[in-house]
Amino acid sequence: MKNICTCIIGHKFTAAYLASIVLVNFAFSVLPMIQLPFEQSIPLGTFLVGFIFVIRDYAQREIGGKIYAAMLAGVALSYVLADPFVALASAVAFGISELIDALVYTYTKKPMRDRILLSSAISTPVDSAVFLLMLGFFDWIGLIIMIAVKMIGAFAVYFIAKE
Repeated sequence: MKNICTCIIGHKFTAAYLASIVLVNFAFSVLPMIQLPFEQSIPLGTFLVGFIFVIRDYAQREIGGKIYAAMLAGVALSYVLADPFVALASAVAFGISELIDALVYTYTKKPMRDRILLSSAISTPVDSAVFLLMLGFFDWIGLIIMIAVKMIGAFAVYFIAKE
């Protein structure tokens, strides 16, 4: 834990990354569901999840390979902070999708904004599918809606970022 705390001090994106994990888990626990067409509803916190992938990419740029320690802390936070019903699904989906995001971001040699969009486009469907499958709530419409909502953060950065 001491290494993780040392890693965070003085690193704004890494601190934001871990804070966003806490915020999203809090949002999933206390914010209401949003009713969507086709009798679907999604947690309001889903809108925030897409930004975590983007912030993680910036944190990796900031601290390099130490991002894996921060990701491990994120998995632990997801497990501890999530509602008991979703704790395991949240931690597993988060861990798998964040690892995929990190690997795609690391090994793609493109400009930053392209790497963010690509890593999010690959990790977001995995995150959503694993989460829904583990909870027993998987359906294609719900999956597509969750992916679209989570990609808002990646598209926002893609269109705003200069590099």
